Amino acid sequence: MIIVPIKEGDNVERALKKLKRKFEKTGVVKELRERQKFTKPSVKARERRLKAIYIQKLHQEMLDK
Repeated sequence: MIIVPIKEGDNVERALKKLKRKFEKTGVVKELRERQKFTKPSVKARERRLKAIYIQKLHQEMLDK
């Protein structure tokens, strides 16, 4: 359970912003979205491989400059 302590003069908006940040850090929302549909392991591996290639390409471009 995520708890957000609120001080006496704090805004509700600020507390909501802190709550959203904590949710993102824990990855709860991301996991819920992933569990809504099944993704085959081969598709996950392909996505990881494509992401790695993209990142490697970005690093290579940075080194070339």
